[in-house]
Amino acid sequence: MTFLLLLGAELFTKAIEWFGHQLGLAEGAVGSVLAAVGTALPETMIPLVAIVFGAGSRSDAVGVGAILGAPFMLAILVMFVTGLAVVARARRRASDDLLAVDPVILGHDTRVFALAYGFAIAVGFLPAGLTVPRWLAAVALIATYGWYVRGHLQAEAGEMQANLVALRFGRLDRGGSPAQAAPRVRIVVVQPLAALGAIISGAVVFVGAVETLARAVGVDETLLALVIAPIATELLEKLNSLIWISRDKDTLALGNITGAMVRQAAIPTSIARLFASGKWSIGTGSWIALASAGVALASTTLIFIPMIRTVRLHGQRLLVGGILYAAQLGLVAASLSGTIAA
Repeated sequence: MTFLLLLGAELFTKAIEWFGHQLGLAEGAVGSVLAAVGTALPETMIPLVAIVFGAGSRSDAVGVGAILGAPFMLAILVMFVTGLAVVARARRRASDDLLAVDPVILGHDTRVFALAYGFAIAVGFLPAGLTVPRWLAAVALIATYGWYVRGHLQAEAGEMQANLVALRFGRLDRGGSPAQAAPRVRIVVVQPLAALGAIISGAVVFVGAVETLARAVGVDETLLALVIAPIATELLEKLNSLIWISRDKDTLALGNITGAMVRQAAIPTSIARLFASGKWSIGTGSWIALASAGVALASTTLIFIPMIRTVRLHGQRLLVGGILYAAQLGLVAASLSGTIAA
C-alpha cells in the first residue's frame, strides 16, 4: 500500500518536473507548485477515494481524518524532521543553522495557508444542513488556490531549470533521443497516467485497511486515519526536503512543505465540505480530530511569524513542531484509551 502511494507520487513528480522544464518555468515554481502537486497526490487521493467513492459514514470518517492529518503532519512533524537535518548540517556551515531561504516566498505561502485553512475550519461551525454556504466556501477555496498557483508561476516564469532526473519511462522512448535530451511528450504523458493508477490503487487499499482496523480494535476511524494516513503519505515530502537541505537548497526544501500545506488547506477540505458535511463539523465526537487543525496553525505561526518580522529563519525554530506533535499524539492516545471522551 505505502509502496504504491510513494511509487506513484515519485513517478508523477518526475514527469511534472519535465513539464515545468518544457514550459520554461523556474526551479522554485516547479518545487513549490508543480512538485507539490505530485507529492501531495497520495494525501489527496485517500480522502477522495474514501469520501466520493466509499460507502457510508465510516469511509467519510477515514477521509476527514486523512484531510486533517496532512496539514498537521506537514506543519509539525515534517518541519521538525527538516529542522533536525538543518541543525545537524549547521556543524559544517559558517552560517550555523541559519536557513538560506526566500522569506518573501515562504511568507506568502504561510499567509495563504493560514487564511485558507482557518476559513476551512471556520466553515465546520456551520450546520451540516446549510448546503449553499458550504458550496460557496468550497468554490472560494479552490479559486484561492488557483490564484496562489498563478502568482507563483507568473513571478518565476522565464528561468530554465537544469539537471533533471531522467524519466523512469524514458526507456520506452524508442525514438532514438539521447538519454540526456528531453523525452517526447508521449512519454511525459504516459508516466503520470501510470502514477495516478498506482496512487488510486494504494488509496483504495488504504481506506479498506483503516476501516477494517478500526472495526477490529473498536476506535474512531477519523482519529485512526488522522494518525496513520499522514505517516505513510507525507514520506515523500520528508524525503524531498531532506535531500534539498543536504544540497543547500533551503528555499526548495521549505517551499515543498509550505506549497503542499496550501494545497491541502484548499483542495481536500473542499472535498470534505461538499461530500462529507456531516463529518466536517465541529461538535461532540469531532473536537479532538479538529484540534489538530489548531495545532497546525499554531506551529505555522510560531515558526514563520518571527521569520516575516526579522527576515531570518533558523533551523532550531522548526523544532517547535516536535513538542506540539507529542502533545497532539497524547490527546489522541487519551481518547483512544478512553481516558477522555472524544
